[in-house]
Amino acid sequence: MSARTDLATDPALREMLLQARRGQAYFSRQLEELRDTELAGPSRLPGWSRAHVAAHVGLNARALTRLCSWARTGVPNPMYASPQQRGSEIDLGATLPVRAIRHLSDHAAVHLDVEWRDLEPEQWTNEVVTAQGRTVPVGETVWMRIREVWLHAVDLGNGGRVADFPAMVVDGLLDDLIAVWRRKRVPGSPGLVLDPTDRDRVLALDPGSAGPDDTTVRGTAVDLVAWGTGRTGAGAVRTAAGSPPPPAPQWL
Repeated sequence: MSARTDLATDPALREMLLQARRGQAYFSRQLEELRDTELAGPSRLPGWSRAHVAAHVGLNARALTRLCSWARTGVPNPMYASPQQRGSEIDLGATLPVRAIRHLSDHAAVHLDVEWRDLEPEQWTNEVVTAQGRTVPVGETVWMRIREVWLHAVDLGNGGRVADFPAMVVDGLLDDLIAVWRRKRVPGSPGLVLDPTDRDRVLALDPGSAGPDDTTVRGTAVDLVAWGTGRTGAGAVRTAAGSPPPPAPQWL
């Protein structure tokens, strides 16, 4: 019997699916290398243990699986019943036996992958609603998962680095930072420009232009992503004037 493969035909989507699967493998490797006793230790996220991170990544896969089911069947199936339910689910998941946490992370990822694999090409544009209340095509779940697995692999604090991310993921995170900051921006707040020194582009908070009063933060694309997502200190990036940058705006 031949192996079942993705029904998706769009080349860009298939590449995104590949990066999501590679990210899952990267996360799983970081988790597997941790001894059972180390899961109770602190992660790089304030207030969360490594067990919280691992449980969250597994539960996120389940939540995205619900969105895929929604897109496939047309029956609304939200990621979470409420923000409170999401938080309590993660806290409970972190108390599971270590073996159960590892199984949750692995098995939920497989289930999500099956849902992606079996979506018909025309179903990828079906709309669902994210936990933030945004209406998006279900294809957005692939990027949402990419973001989760790659960054949370770093949060496990077991040697994962933004420098390990594929260029496509780094560039996507730069775009994501600017897009989210724009949505959350308070009118009249200072402008911001990301100037990756190893890329031939500049990303401005004000679409299409950089104002004279905007703060330009400069560094490699990897360092800008690490700074913008809170995955490192600000030492690797500088303003255009050479001074330390301000704190990055709130992202997710």
